Amino acid sequence: MIDFNRPPYVGKELEYIAEAVRENKICGDGKFTKMCSAWMQENLHTKYSLLTTSCTHALEMAAYLADIQPGDEVIMPAYTFVSTADAFVLRGARIVFVDIRPDTMNIDERLIEAAVTEKTRAIVPVHYAGISCEMDTILAIAARHGLKVIEDAAQGVHAWYKGRALGTLGDFGCFSFHETKNYTMGEGGALLFQKEKYLERAEILREKGTDRSKFFRGQIDKYTWVDFGSSYLPSELNAAYLYAQLEACDQIDAHRMAVWNYYHEHLQPLEEKGLLDRPVVPAYASHNAHMYYIKVKDLDTRSRLIAFLRQHDICSVFHYIPLHSSKAGKRFGRFHGKDVWTTRESERLLRLPMYYSLSMEDAARVVNTIKEFPDFR
Repeated sequence: MIDFNRPPYVGKELEYIAEAVRENKICGDGKFTKMCSAWMQENLHTKYSLLTTSCTHALEMAAYLADIQPGDEVIMPAYTFVSTADAFVLRGARIVFVDIRPDTMNIDERLIEAAVTEKTRAIVPVHYAGISCEMDTILAIAARHGLKVIEDAAQGVHAWYKGRALGTLGDFGCFSFHETKNYTMGEGGALLFQKEKYLERAEILREKGTDRSKFFRGQIDKYTWVDFGSSYLPSELNAAYLYAQLEACDQIDAHRMAVWNYYHEHLQPLEEKGLLDRPVVPAYASHNAHMYYIKVKDLDTRSRLIAFLRQHDICSVFHYIPLHSSKAGKRFGRFHGKDVWTTRESERLLRLPMYYSLSMEDAARVVNTIKEFPDFR
């Protein structure tokens, strides 16, 4: 069976977890947490990076730090995971969904400004499949209207926009280190930002509303409850697992890119025949091979192809059901303008197996099986 996903494992994870246990520091903010943060600061050129228990929690922290209030509006695509919206709904915000571009599946930057109202407080671009949104336009709109930009870069760790790391272009960037991501800690994430003015508040939020981070640095002789917050700090065991993978990011990246390029090259003949569409990577984006997807004719074709691959012991999956079509999406948000592409393209998209331990032989088997699909012959 070729699984859709397997969490990456490079070999040093258990060694580092054991090291954390021996040092009697497993609750968080120990050596490995600090090393993970330092890796992000050095390699992604961000001034501040805080590990969190999930990308969901990184987004929640960003919503707090951006001072989102009840009645505010936040613009984002409907083609995203529920956490993108939940973080702002929890603050009482109204979600304004904007259509996507059919080429990248990212928010259509040309439609954002028309959705801005006097209630708008933030734009949340989602870098789908580790391929960047067109950020110059988005940042310019935000600057004109005094809006925060909060990047949902859950899939964008070690991916780039014009030479700048995703997650570092807006006011805040949010990463995921879930087991489905390129680098994992099981469940986890990170919050990135550049401005020092957010640091103290972010640390208090992450430490249950206390100033314990200052206490651990020796800046105060005791810590206490100073504001509201929650438990957003991950275990040191999770950080130890993650650090082994960040150290090996180049080898992980190289293999995933080899698989991605194999799919892309060998599925080209089917695209040339008009049987499917392959991913589009704009010139401004350098992606991280987070996923490889194809788009087929319609929902029925996709369902048949998923079943066909399953019959041949290959697991492939569809992705998001657009949020604006959900019960909660209708309750907490509205779609601005026409849904020209979001629903149509979401129903065509099919994700192929992609993970660090996927062999090139299995990648070839995936491609060859797709070519045998009756609709494509």
